[in-house]
Amino acid sequence: MTDFGFSVVPVTLLDEVGIDVGAKVAKVMHHHFGDRMSPPPSMAKVLADGRLGRKAKKGFYTYDGKRKRVDETAYALLPPGAGRLALDPRDAQERLVHAFLNESVLCLQEGILRSPRDGDVGAIFGLGFPPFLGGPFRHLDRLGARFALETMEKLRARHGERFAPAPMLVDLAR
Repeated sequence: MTDFGFSVVPVTLLDEVGIDVGAKVAKVMHHHFGDRMSPPPSMAKVLADGRLGRKAKKGFYTYDGKRKRVDETAYALLPPGAGRLALDPRDAQERLVHAFLNESVLCLQEGILRSPRDGDVGAIFGLGFPPFLGGPFRHLDRLGARFALETMEKLRARHGERFAPAPMLVDLAR
């Protein structure tokens, strides 16, 4: 994600904010937005193992003073377990970015955002979206609705309904 332009990767952010805080936010989001925001079941295992992030000096990383390093023992708590799968970084980036873009469209569609401009400004200043891309809606404009829809459909076929495209994106692509 840093190659895409985000300043930190999601697990680093989660460790910094606190895994317990992330779990609480996930519960609230799931309550209000349903299954599209359902927290991964493995997060309960991570918390049960006492992994709260930097504040506990143990999360997805371990902390020795100011140094941090990946804590490979956390892998056993996550799918597929201690045996890691090879993952193409571009595939992971595509999944994360397009989920972000799709959720941005859903927020506009549901009236959470008043305008695409509000979504762009909020995503840059509040969520760390890469500013040189202009925000998620500017980035979608650059990609094109049809391309974004085709990518979401491809991701949906490979990874399930969590990648169902926003109806507004489907309409724009038409």
